[in-house]
Amino acid sequence: MRETYTIGLDYGTLSGRGVLVRCRDGAVLADAVKEYTHGVMDRTLPDGKTALPPGWCLEYPADYLEVLDFVVPALLRDSGVAGKDIVGIGIDFTSCTMLPVDADNVPLCQKAGYGGRRNAYAKLWKHHGAQVQADRINELLLRTGQAASPRFGGKISPELMAPKALETLEEDPELYRKADEILEAGDWVTRELTGSRERSCSMAGYKAWWNERDGYPDREFYGALHPGFADFARDKMPGKICPIGRRIGGLSESWADRLGLEPGTAVAPAVIDSHAGFPGSGICGEDQMMLVLGTSSVMAALSRRPYSEMGVCGGVKDALVPGYYALESGLAAVGDLFGWFTENMIPARYEEQARREGIGIHALLSAKAAELEPGGSGLVALDWWNGNKTPFVNGDLSGVLLGLTLRTRPEEIYRALIEATAFGTKRIMELYEKAGVSVREIVASGGISMKNPLLMQIYADVLGKPLKVAASSQAAALGSAIYAALAAGGEEGGYDSYEDAVRHMSRVREEVYMPRVEYAEKYKKLYALYCKFGKILGESHKELLLGLKTI
Repeated sequence: MRETYTIGLDYGTLSGRGVLVRCRDGAVLADAVKEYTHGVMDRTLPDGKTALPPGWCLEYPADYLEVLDFVVPALLRDSGVAGKDIVGIGIDFTSCTMLPVDADNVPLCQKAGYGGRRNAYAKLWKHHGAQVQADRINELLLRTGQAASPRFGGKISPELMAPKALETLEEDPELYRKADEILEAGDWVTRELTGSRERSCSMAGYKAWWNERDGYPDREFYGALHPGFADFARDKMPGKICPIGRRIGGLSESWADRLGLEPGTAVAPAVIDSHAGFPGSGICGEDQMMLVLGTSSVMAALSRRPYSEMGVCGGVKDALVPGYYALESGLAAVGDLFGWFTENMIPARYEEQARREGIGIHALLSAKAAELEPGGSGLVALDWWNGNKTPFVNGDLSGVLLGLTLRTRPEEIYRALIEATAFGTKRIMELYEKAGVSVREIVASGGISMKNPLLMQIYADVLGKPLKVAASSQAAALGSAIYAALAAGGEEGGYDSYEDAVRHMSRVREEVYMPRVEYAEKYKKLYALYCKFGKILGESHKELLLGLKTI
């Protein structure tokens, strides 16, 4: 039989990575990465002079095409696979990363006269400049009794499509009017590759409030936010919605020639980057939960019915696994939180010890923290260094560390920060279980899951569930390659069912982290304190933290 292959492209916060995968068994034959030339712009525009306000995070969309031009030829070259044997391309992307374009799909920031206008650029997923607009939307939801709807999940964050687009309208109405459409960056890339004007069900559902029953919210809803916003869905987000597992289009002749592939090669609809880890982690069952551990974290689990509450999104079908709703949430800072601590709070003697022992600072802190007992340091933290997504859905909340004394050591703080992210994860898992999802095991992916055994063991202890680790170090890119195999279909050498594709192309490692019974009671008490402090500072007395920001 002819061997067939797919390419999975994983667009992250700082770079784009690709893998070339054999359809028969999921073997990754090559991988390549390209950092974005402009990186994340959070202080100035590309001119280096035009300052950005706090909370702004922008990107330059031409960087995304540079990834294609570099990564795909590199994959073909390094694997030795012929372009004619690639049967599908899948893309995952950070979301919501929002981009205004003209009628020819040209980003406005790349057009003459727009380079100095900050709303013309791609607003990255973690752009929090639209918090004011998110607050107004939340007020509207409460006033109209829609907050509890599965569409909105109780409360919305500034990371979604509507607040970012409303921010553009209110800051630069002329630019908003000039935008022929406002796209997810992932949809922009698939449109570049294929010419298809369809949009991804994954991104439309989780980031723009679309569902298969009612479409987008109506004119009355958007018009209540701003008179000029009433036709936002009709004018700025037109196009059919393409479910996951389908083909959004075929590769155009120009891009086929540019990349060394065949015209018409199947292209899958873009999927949210963290969601791509679902098939990439080998998850098929309703009793499994995906946990992606990176700079932030994402949790997802399958459900037979829609559900949304307190930051948990799960109101759209066919956005992650065909035939299912998927509950999704996560933490806004995990790896970023640990990175902040090691970059800013480590004494010189620890750095020197790490150098002497020939290990990294994270390895040293983990070794020291592993010797500690749960609760032994008297510390508990609230993991809100980048705001809170669940259950308070407030990007303006900030991190808290309680219980410090003159005897507190760096490894104690490090362990407390790990525990805080585990507690935040437990709160979300409890909401999933409230929705009727029975979690039997958790499959983790992302760099942290492979590099930090201490964190994985603490998570198992706190969550009380076995934790497995995806075999691939690039679960998201592999997941995109699996979606590409579904887009190609069985006749072209891919697969016709999600279950078959995952069973053949994905797997987990043999090692399993089991919860330790002897620590269950201590973590139960610490978790209760975490929830109590969280309720005080995130809900009943949130003005304490918000007041600090105001000052």
